[in-house]
Amino acid sequence: MKAVVCHGPKDVRIEEASLPDMSSREVLIKIGAGGICGSDLHYYNNGGFGDVRIKEPMILGHEVAGTILEVGSDVTNAKPGDLVAISPSRPCGECEYCRKAMYNHCMNMRFYGSAMPFPHIQGAFSQQLVALGSQCHVLPKGTNVHQAACAEPFSVALHAVRRAGPLIGKRVLVTGCGPIGALVVAAAKLHGALEVVVTDLIDEALAKAKQLGADDTVNIAAQPEKIAAYEAGKGQFDVVIECSGSQAAMVSAYQMIRPTGVLVQLGLGGNVTIPQNMIVSKEIEVRGAFRFHEEFAWAVELIGSGRIDLTPILTGTYPIDDAASAFEVARDRKKSMKVQLSFA
Repeated sequence: MKAVVCHGPKDVRIEEASLPDMSSREVLIKIGAGGICGSDLHYYNNGGFGDVRIKEPMILGHEVAGTILEVGSDVTNAKPGDLVAISPSRPCGECEYCRKAMYNHCMNMRFYGSAMPFPHIQGAFSQQLVALGSQCHVLPKGTNVHQAACAEPFSVALHAVRRAGPLIGKRVLVTGCGPIGALVVAAAKLHGALEVVVTDLIDEALAKAKQLGADDTVNIAAQPEKIAAYEAGKGQFDVVIECSGSQAAMVSAYQMIRPTGVLVQLGLGGNVTIPQNMIVSKEIEVRGAFRFHEEFAWAVELIGSGRIDLTPILTGTYPIDDAASAFEVARDRKKSMKVQLSFA
């Protein structure tokens, strides 16, 4: 079978890969679609991020959906022919945090397409995949496989919104409008936010946020007067969900949040300097948001039931043989929001 294998910066190859033997608890899946994530782009652009570097060829990808071909004898939640979204998280179930049901903090997490451990954990960008039955979440017949493959990034957004607390009647600011920021908009509106405003530097990305329910968008470079208005009176937002990882965006967010407001930090950007005096004087509550767990099942239910339509973020689909072109297009934020690969 074909797989998308990264050997280093700008070195993605389509190679033959073999499947492991399937246990009684596992299933064999024919992958239909897979989305290129920001972490995949880091591997493609730079060979890794921070101190994490590819040290051996690694199959990329963790946002995938496909059709069950075979099931092990102990699998009861899926059957051949089912369309499933596959959670890339495989917590160990035995460490301190798993025993506390804090699965996203598992100390021995095996997450598809990760170069953090060595040997690396191979990803899911392949024509077929063997996965645990428990990783598979069935969607109704007729669900679009490309929307199904959005379950993983939507789970990240749902977890961030959950960390923010109740949003009914709240004014919410989302800083950074990549795919995750856009999905946070959809999740915040779904959770009853009275108003959602999005900031970014790219007009094309902001237009996608509008399609997903944003009430207002601000290009922070072109519309500084709107930023100034949101900073007035000690800030205008009850909740900020920071998705950019940019220090400039973070500092601006602290100025726009009201006293006793909640700021959820979702974007990653390395070590930054934050306005500590403002956090104290405005009594801002800062919360992190990392990955997801039970939110994956929620994402699948919302997508499968039609209660959420994520097609606005889908900006291109490329065949597996043209993966290198797909990665190049995905790098351009003016052209792309969520680029996917087709494995048919």
